[in-house]
Amino acid sequence: MKFLSIIAAGCLLMNTGIVTAQQADEGKRPTLENHADSVAYAFGASVARDLKRTGLEGINANVFAQAIADVFGGKAIPFDEAQERELIMSTITVAREKMDGRMKAEASAFMERNGARPGVTTTSSGLQYEIVRAGTGVRPGLTDTVTVHYKGQLSDGKVFDSSYDRGEPATFPLGRVIQGWQEGLQLMPVGAHYRIYVPYELGYGERGAGQDIPPYSALIFDVELISVQRPEEVSVIAEPVDKAE
Repeated sequence: MKFLSIIAAGCLLMNTGIVTAQQADEGKRPTLENHADSVAYAFGASVARDLKRTGLEGINANVFAQAIADVFGGKAIPFDEAQERELIMSTITVAREKMDGRMKAEASAFMERNGARPGVTTTSSGLQYEIVRAGTGVRPGLTDTVTVHYKGQLSDGKVFDSSYDRGEPATFPLGRVIQGWQEGLQLMPVGAHYRIYVPYELGYGERGAGQDIPPYSALIFDVELISVQRPEEVSVIAEPVDKAE
């Protein structure tokens, strides 16, 4: 957790252990009249964003603001730093567990719905795929290097990566990518276009990847396998294949 989040969470007044979702009085909303106001708002926005990422669903904004004013004003606060840390960690642990449970349930529900659609095949690992266009070439192995065009999306359709957008295919050793790609591409003949659905267990797991792929994300990849490079051999390149209607 970021340092600012720790400071902010420590300012919560939670004698019952419950965080109250309460917004500041809109009628008293301050205006940003100068640089200092903008700085203060930027700090607040950053802290709030970090707290939301931990799973915290709300905060008593009035108490939050009072705690900041008390600390900067040198006033006594109701508990010491050890108590602050305990309040922070226990509250965020509960919030994180709740958020994780919700994300896992959403990912599992998506995979279950998707697997029931006509044309979708589910493997023993839980990977799902559908054939957009069949291929006629060889299938890659884990020791091979592949060249592909691809687009990656979250289950809500948000695109997080695309070789199409970059205007050139990607080349990489198959054994160095996520398990879902390793399994999915070994099913594909050169020249094929598959849509691969990766459960989080075969993707980026409970941690996600950067800002674009949240934890427990089910992922959708459109993949066109262009060529396979065997170790110490020349590429096996796809023959032109008409796209499916």
